[in-house]
Amino acid sequence: MAANYYETLGISKSATADEIKKAYRKEALLWHPDKHPDDKATAETKFKEINEAYQVLSDPNKKQIYDSGGNPNSNGGNPFPGGNPFGGNGSYSYTYNTSNGQNPFGDFGDPFDIFAQFFGGGMGGRRQAKPRYSLQIDFMESMKGVTKTVDINGKRRTLKIPAGVNTGNTIDFGDFSVSLEVGRDRKFERDGDDILVTASIPFSMAVLGGEIEVPTVWGEVKIKVRAGTQASTMIRLHGEGAPKLNGRAKGDEYVRILIETPNRLNREQRRIIEEMKEEGL
Repeated sequence: MAANYYETLGISKSATADEIKKAYRKEALLWHPDKHPDDKATAETKFKEINEAYQVLSDPNKKQIYDSGGNPNSNGGNPFPGGNPFGGNGSYSYTYNTSNGQNPFGDFGDPFDIFAQFFGGGMGGRRQAKPRYSLQIDFMESMKGVTKTVDINGKRRTLKIPAGVNTGNTIDFGDFSVSLEVGRDRKFERDGDDILVTASIPFSMAVLGGEIEVPTVWGEVKIKVRAGTQASTMIRLHGEGAPKLNGRAKGDEYVRILIETPNRLNREQRRIIEEMKEEGL
């Protein structure tokens, strides 16, 4: 039994049924394991504690027993009479109980509906977990979309992956769902819908300005470098970033400028630099 169910839901002992319901809905969405892919173990523990707290505090009889210091779980301390939602094939099912059969998510409807909005429909059918598989694709496949043929339970399935997906996205294919992992690229770095690349220019171009070609996901483009460009200057290329998932627009690309400092100078070059130094440049 949790040390303090009220603390688990972040409410006071005098909280009303509606306040308990709202607190549960907030904490359940915050700590759902799919929202914490880097630390699922901690999220699973918190998620179980939140459900256990709600199972007790939403039931007037169990709440009364708990408030008086007794054990409200008459089934041996298991707050999930329908089975552990974290067991089975690794997919997460979601259960709730109230004494009057009401849905604690209120106007949001079934919790699977709202979780589907957060996780791209990957939570499966109502109150029933579905198999979830992992699929790794490379960076350019995530940019342009790809069709993959895979074996699912011995059957060949063709999966159409849309452009713009990123690591952590889950796609619902009806009787199963697929979580995606996108490989890294040596040239491009992704930040949401934006792409970051690095371009080096010679010292002379930084001073005098010029034109360079830079890579984008969609091909090489020419950009102008202004005279007096400083190191780490960022040049924005509108609409040259990643496709927005389920949309026609694209993010932007940012080109970080690095300035190459010459490590060897001939006599004339050194003389010029010395003169610049004397001028305070």
